[in-house]
Amino acid sequence: MKVSINTSIAVIGLGYVGLPLAVAFGRKFPTLGFDINRKRVQELRDGIDYTREVDREELTAAERLSFSTSLDDLRRATFYIVAVPTPVDRHKKPDLSPLRGASETVGMVLKKGDIVVYESTVYPGATEEYCVPLLEKTSGLKFNEDFFVGYSPERINPGDKLHRLSSITKVTSGSTPESAEFIDSVYGSIIEAGTHRAASIKVAEAAKVIENTQRDLNIALMNELCIIFRKLGIDTEDVLMAAGTKWNFLPFRPGLVGGHCIGVDPYYLTHKAEEIGYHPQVILAGRRINDNMGGYVVGQLIKKMIKSHVPIENARVLIMGLAFKENCPDLRNTKVVDSINALKDYNIQVDVYDPWADPASAEHEYGITPIQYPETGAYDAIVLAVAHREFQQMGTTTLRSFGKERHVLFDLKYVLPKADADLRL
Repeated sequence: MKVSINTSIAVIGLGYVGLPLAVAFGRKFPTLGFDINRKRVQELRDGIDYTREVDREELTAAERLSFSTSLDDLRRATFYIVAVPTPVDRHKKPDLSPLRGASETVGMVLKKGDIVVYESTVYPGATEEYCVPLLEKTSGLKFNEDFFVGYSPERINPGDKLHRLSSITKVTSGSTPESAEFIDSVYGSIIEAGTHRAASIKVAEAAKVIENTQRDLNIALMNELCIIFRKLGIDTEDVLMAAGTKWNFLPFRPGLVGGHCIGVDPYYLTHKAEEIGYHPQVILAGRRINDNMGGYVVGQLIKKMIKSHVPIENARVLIMGLAFKENCPDLRNTKVVDSINALKDYNIQVDVYDPWADPASAEHEYGITPIQYPETGAYDAIVLAVAHREFQQMGTTTLRSFGKERHVLFDLKYVLPKADADLRL
């Protein structure tokens, strides 16, 4: 196998991961961006990306890129990349239905000699044990004889304009030595930072799932320390700044852990571990801590409001930020929602303001209608839940202006100087 400028690529799934990939490949190869969402495809044809990961100029620069929902168009490719979501269900178990659908779709158009690469986060073994049988059954072709597969874990960081696709080392793998080499060459043609060829598909899958598990555990440690320090009457940020003077202290901070990766990926690993008879302890302990932080945040706010003689019954609280992270419209698995629901349990009226969030998505996913802009002098408490640049630019005076004469300002993200907030994690 040899990569040529006419290698035909198809990217299935045009979200935060798939679209940047399609754009990057579309600058060099004939590339099809495929999605079952017709509205999404039409918007991209019009140069609009709701994720804000790719601007109109970047879309235009990808001269060999087209978008479609048609299987006939998809059939022309020889190198398929699957980049669909892999969420968890309400029981925290892997929901592989998007992966199943994408695999069956590719299977319908798969031809002899084709390669299918998965980027979606999965547990070790999922590509070969779950996806390959679907490809074989749907296509009628035989794995590693008629077609080949690979796994190259996505490392997209939504909202990050510094660490982009091409500047992050890409892990690759293939089901045979020849296919692994070809897959590595294809990705190597667009990744400036270079590639790392993993020893096997399972190794590549495991590498991906532990990247975010490690971050999840480190943040869980910070959250637990925050709880302890608050009981001791010690400011957590003061402690972390002091400890951070040591060269090898890792700069993690406490907070709400949401998003499609950190708050989800560990459950894929624990699911597989339990399947083979091992019950993870440290990983699940970290997950419990982080999953409970939304309620903890509200508990601290209520205590502060009571101490500050701010009425709780029928109070109005302004939540600043709904996205799972700063400067990003991504609402997937945002833990801000946990705090909103906990506040409503106290009969508190909650207004949510987020200039990045799509109102229709917020309504569809969570039944939340964000306000256009906060009222002046209207709120008993203001919670800075997400550190959007717009909130940082407002400054203390503007943020305080949203509150009543007596109110509590809770800065979850250290947006303000320590002295300007009434409460911090």
